[in-house]
Amino acid sequence: MQPTRSLVSPTSHPQLERELTAMLRRRAAAGGSLGQLEPLAMRLALMQRTLRPQFSDPQLLVFAADHGIAVEGLADAATPTHLLAQRLLEGRLPLAGFAHALQIEMTVVDCGVAADVQAHGRLLTRKIAHGTRNARLTAAMSPEQCQAAMRAGMQLGYRLRGNFAIFAGLGQGSDFSAALVLARLSDCPLPDLLASGPELPRTELARRVKIGQAALARHRDAIEPPAALAALGGFDMAVMVGAMLVASSRRHLLVIDGLPACAALLVAARIAPAVTDYCVFCRSHSHHGLDQALNLFRSSALLELGMQSMDGTGAALAWPMIRCAAALLGEVVDDEEGLDDASFESVRGELDDPLAGLGGPALY
Repeated sequence: MQPTRSLVSPTSHPQLERELTAMLRRRAAAGGSLGQLEPLAMRLALMQRTLRPQFSDPQLLVFAADHGIAVEGLADAATPTHLLAQRLLEGRLPLAGFAHALQIEMTVVDCGVAADVQAHGRLLTRKIAHGTRNARLTAAMSPEQCQAAMRAGMQLGYRLRGNFAIFAGLGQGSDFSAALVLARLSDCPLPDLLASGPELPRTELARRVKIGQAALARHRDAIEPPAALAALGGFDMAVMVGAMLVASSRRHLLVIDGLPACAALLVAARIAPAVTDYCVFCRSHSHHGLDQALNLFRSSALLELGMQSMDGTGAALAWPMIRCAAALLGEVVDDEEGLDDASFESVRGELDDPLAGLGGPALY
């Protein structure tokens, strides 16, 4: 079933765009061009429908879950998911240190980790089950589980503080499951999404492609985004989908980092296409499949630092650049009179409560 209305308003606003273009030209005339920082500043202003974008209470959301298909020998890391999550919560991984240094509030969301994660002040438990099932043999999630996960994400998005949120995944088999969802919902070949890099032997890539093709064939009828997500995806992606829909409906900036976040965004964009208007992309490793995923959104990463780190790291490091792009409009003195922000209130419109009337199948 198709959505009866879009949850998310497009950012397009020709009048505001003309005024922003004039402002940026004046900035460039006074101080020189700032290259790609200028279109980024314009995008941020259009998201917020203002001449002077501002951000508050930046959030780093790491969605953790295990994927049943990892039992096929597809684990993304040697360390179990619950231990990685624990290390992150305890500040023993670089991502946690960067978030602390940059004053980004970090939350690890347990969407479906196979083992229990020890209680922590920055842990948010939204466990749907202890990991998904093996998508090669059966559906990863039941429709009811998928819907419960999406609704948990919507509730999370509705309660987010501030207007800046990083979306990143963590879990055994998450990249593989994300590749399956991306392949099903796009025309990108599965081998291109599974090719992590030259260090992956051809024989191992061929084995993974065979497993992935078997999963896609078993669920050949799961074509619609929610059905594909339930059959092939994971709890982490489903919770992300719900959170992305609501956060973008509230005009938050969504910073997308990693294959699972890209897969969740593709599902969210099929439900409400304007979600992508509120997104910028980052990367934390050189996985070749991520190149293909970014191409699906006709985008590239804000920063290319040659890292091989966990998802979310590149996004955290991009926060100062995003803040500076906003400052280009909001903190630079301009003697010429611009268009009053108040004139945009009439076109902003009242956003509907994104949770209203979304019980059960009405979500789709």
